[in-house]
Amino acid sequence: MRDHTKLRAFELADEVAVLIYRATRGFPKEEIYGLTSQMRRAAVSVPSNIVEGCARESQSEYLRFLEIAFGSARELHYQFSLASRLGYTNELDVPECNSKMVETEKVLSALIRSTCRLLACRSYSL
Repeated sequence: MRDHTKLRAFELADEVAVLIYRATRGFPKEEIYGLTSQMRRAAVSVPSNIVEGCARESQSEYLRFLEIAFGSARELHYQFSLASRLGYTNELDVPECNSKMVETEKVLSALIRSTCRLLACRSYSL
């Protein structure tokens, strides 16, 4: 079993989750069951899947949960972009959130690639 707290990808994903919860506090009330909820679920999904993957015994299961986390990170990035274009975000939060999401995606992608190399994956690119 791996220790998720030692992974930079987890640290970043956790920071993004906190940033997203803060950023969505000011969203319109009519979005509480829409974009606010979707973004919060995606934001929590990223670190949660990293944690769950770390708890798995096999490398292939670990890789699968990292891939799910990456998918959620990309989903969140789109949703944040949409919320920004709709004028829901505080413009002061946008650069920090965007840069933290990009860094999370890059670190998670590198972790996936290195894990895949250990498994001798035939073809893999993110």
